[in-house]
Amino acid sequence: MTVVSPIIKPVSPLGEDFRQSVRNALRHNAAARGLDGVLLLSPANVFYACGFNFSVNERPIGLYVPVNGAPKLFVPLLELENAEPVQGVELGIYEEFPGLVHPVVWMVCQSKASRIAIDMLDARQMAPLKTLIDEVLLEDLAAPLRFVKSEAELDLTRIAALYADLCLSRLHAEAGSIISQGGSELDLLADCTGYALAALKRDYGAAFAGTKLGISASVHSGPRAALPHGATSSRQPQLGDTLISGIGCSLGGYHAESGTTLIIGDISPEQRRVMVAMEACNDAAVEALKPGARCQDVNDAALDALKAADLGDAIRHRIGHGMGLEGHEAPWLAPGDMTEVAPNMVFSNEPGVYRPGRDGYRTINTMLVHPDHVEIPSRFLADTPIDQRVIAL
Repeated sequence: MTVVSPIIKPVSPLGEDFRQSVRNALRHNAAARGLDGVLLLSPANVFYACGFNFSVNERPIGLYVPVNGAPKLFVPLLELENAEPVQGVELGIYEEFPGLVHPVVWMVCQSKASRIAIDMLDARQMAPLKTLIDEVLLEDLAAPLRFVKSEAELDLTRIAALYADLCLSRLHAEAGSIISQGGSELDLLADCTGYALAALKRDYGAAFAGTKLGISASVHSGPRAALPHGATSSRQPQLGDTLISGIGCSLGGYHAESGTTLIIGDISPEQRRVMVAMEACNDAAVEALKPGARCQDVNDAALDALKAADLGDAIRHRIGHGMGLEGHEAPWLAPGDMTEVAPNMVFSNEPGVYRPGRDGYRTINTMLVHPDHVEIPSRFLADTPIDQRVIAL
């Protein structure tokens, strides 16, 4: 089986014009709430608003966006040189963590704000902050902005989905040979992720240097496939097993997913029945994902298809989640999320059937919402019908 690499598209990392538009929207939202500004501490939010990609550790990094004035990027001293190239911000440097004054408290003092919104906060910092300023609003003002993507963000998602597909195509093509030679789940994972990551870096590594770019994946088989988050192991897949592989890819920080269930050998009637039900579940999610629908209702419509196939007891998770700068982010296609679907939102679509001690199944598509349809940039499932999702030994 020949594995064909995606066509390289002329895209670049999101630039300062995009970051400035995000900061302007944050200013507008803060002003509407009578605040002086917004302090972003979530690494994804900091990247979203200024493009600073950094190693996350115990030392907090924050971006303060005032309603009036220049944004300020707060970093520890050891990040000074990494932060200096960031455009559109002034730098504030603290010496070290934890410090005599906690860095977040120091950031708020440096902001000179009386009323401030903070997207995330250690509860232990709330009391000292309340003694320093008039109002601390614990609200993520960046999250609603991140829900709805620009066309440039969607382009990065589309490309990421193609390389997630490439990883699955490699697995599908090579798994039979690897398993026949005694290969394990770990061997399968190493081969397909290494292949896809090499292609991603070859095609986009130079243009996207310094941004988040990579492949994450899992492979688990047989009874271990009944574990929704089963870890890849040294187990050798056996004839008759189901083999689940879920692939995530990020390009320029933007995530997409693709995933499948393959059968080692011939597909049994029961395996086919489950796979058909999962395809109906996938299709029900796509059909329900319309602008104006509530996220909770999309989840219900999709999982009803599994319940109709008498597989309700094998459901272990929601149908999907938002994707963007994080692989899992709000909104959630899940019970309790009343967010209304809007054009340019991005979601995963993950039918799953898990029967402990027996087998497990999951497929994954990436879904982009448009006013009148749902775009599926992940193509492995569409291009590989159920009867072809086999690994011959």
